[in-house]
Amino acid sequence: MRILLADKLSDQGLAQLSAAGLTVIYEPALSEKALTSALREHAPHVLVVRSTKVLKADISASNKLELIVRAGAGYDTIDLEAASAAGVFVANCPGKNAVAVAELTIGGLLSLDRSLPDNVMDARQGVWNKGLYAKASGLKGRTLGVVGLGNIGLEVIKRAKALEMHIVAWSRSLTDDRARELGILRVGSPIDVAARADAVTLHVAATPDTHKLANEAFFGAMKPGAFFINTTRASVVDEEALTDAIRNKGIRAFLDVLSNEPSSKEGPLQHPLAENPSIYLSHHIGASTAEAQDAVASEAARVILEYAARGEVPNCVNLAVQSPATHQLTVRHEDRVGVLVTVLDAIRKAGWNIQEMENVIFDGAKAACAYIRFDGDVDSAVVEEISQLDHILAVSLIEI
Repeated sequence: MRILLADKLSDQGLAQLSAAGLTVIYEPALSEKALTSALREHAPHVLVVRSTKVLKADISASNKLELIVRAGAGYDTIDLEAASAAGVFVANCPGKNAVAVAELTIGGLLSLDRSLPDNVMDARQGVWNKGLYAKASGLKGRTLGVVGLGNIGLEVIKRAKALEMHIVAWSRSLTDDRARELGILRVGSPIDVAARADAVTLHVAATPDTHKLANEAFFGAMKPGAFFINTTRASVVDEEALTDAIRNKGIRAFLDVLSNEPSSKEGPLQHPLAENPSIYLSHHIGASTAEAQDAVASEAARVILEYAARGEVPNCVNLAVQSPATHQLTVRHEDRVGVLVTVLDAIRKAGWNIQEMENVIFDGAKAACAYIRFDGDVDSAVVEEISQLDHILAVSLIEI
């Protein structure tokens, strides 16, 4: 099995793949046309990326590609529709960088409270301004609003509670009982979080439902002078609404992600938010700690090794939650060569499209049972035909 690594992966992950005897092609600077060319040239079975975008042209560049592993949690940089259409699995490594992102989030919170970047810039320019920078409010006793309680959100809460902050939170999965266990206040919506908090941090996945979650109404609900932190994805923030809130309400922000941020690791940055003195920017480094990269690399290697050994894909993100199947055909049969071939041929002739299938073997390997879920117009004559085939023990049909 050939593995193409199109981004940097820690030595720990590389060692795991090499020890398993897999062919590893390490080209960590690939992007855009260079990635497409590399896929065409090397024809890998597995592609591993971190921040590199994987487009439809990349996926169609080689018919050998079977699996794309995103060495990180988010996977909005991969064309899932194109991958699914081509029958290419996409997997991620959730939760492995949660601590790193949470640490940066708290760092952003402290930076906003103490104006740390401005302190440093003034000092480097030979300016001493203790009078200005000695006016921080402090974090103890203030309220942090957390939107999204996945792995990262929970790690942020741990650290904020250590700073003796109060926590108000919203998440689709958060219940009153769970909120009591965590010692936090649960509210009914992201806007309710914004209205109650002195600082708000977002930790939601980038989906159509969360697109521009932080919009005009969200920023309108925030307290004047409150802090806003985003270390998740740029798409969850309406940047124009954020700019208006900074201008009209004195909101200050820490952002690790930007819309249309550079795709290369180094180069010029031209973005209107970069020029705003009320915004602190970091360079999309939330997951970039040695601890996180080792954990992510090990998980990426685990996903690949599981696939190589068993054909199973841990953390797969592009399988249908529910197939279009409308009926299930259950066929108990003798465990003989060719029996299922005759069953499947009858199904093919009937025009039934098989969506899911499993064949289990009874003790002793004398008999087996096939569960075949399909979509198509049911014909009782076909069921009867299958029941009369050689070595068939029993057939039943149910509507799903």
